[in-house]
Amino acid sequence: MKSYEAQAIIHAAPDVVWSVLTDRAKLTSGGFGILRLDGEIRAGERIKLWSEVSPGRAFALKVSTFEPGRLMRWQSGMPLGVFKGERTFTLTPNADGTTFHMREVFSGPLSGLIVKSIPDLGPSFEKFATALKQMSEAMQ
Repeated sequence: MKSYEAQAIIHAAPDVVWSVLTDRAKLTSGGFGILRLDGEIRAGERIKLWSEVSPGRAFALKVSTFEPGRLMRWQSGMPLGVFKGERTFTLTPNADGTTFHMREVFSGPLSGLIVKSIPDLGPSFEKFATALKQMSEAMQ
């Protein structure tokens, strides 16, 4: 199992952060590391994402959990669970606004082999958290 994560304290209410986190146009406007995103970010929907980390590859994802203002999960993987990726976005209210936490876990019998071909996502995760913080705070 391999994972990546990033966190940010955002001086904006969770509903403001959520509005950015679920807005395809905002996520692809620059700064988030997302080049293109097809589909709607809603419960049960399937989306396709192209990232700066791997611009020639589309990632097919399912929005598997969608609790507005609080929690969202995107999942991808291979048949029979031989490889699975799960990205979790968590928003927690705090005295200053919102604590944002993003974590992606790769698991399954083939994960050891597949994660060797995945570039280091740490800088990409930090970039995403920073962009979310900046855009959310600008909207406050």
